[in-house]
Amino acid sequence: MGIVGSFPFNSFLSGVLSCVGTAVLEICLCIQVTKENKEFKDLPLERAFADFVLCNLVLHLVIMNFLG
Repeated sequence: MGIVGSFPFNSFLSGVLSCVGTAVLEICLCIQVTKENKEFKDLPLERAFADFVLCNLVLHLVIMNFLG
């Protein structure tokens, strides 16, 4: 690691954070589109999916930036 820098660790950390972040966003999407959930009953399905896509895009842009 002293010779090559922290690149291998950054790759591993980025992969793990990408998987965990996408899973968390997917859980949030499932919570928003569930019919039994009264908290998000007025939220349109298109809005929930657009939020998911936008947050996923931002997450992966940050991860790509972290890779350097």
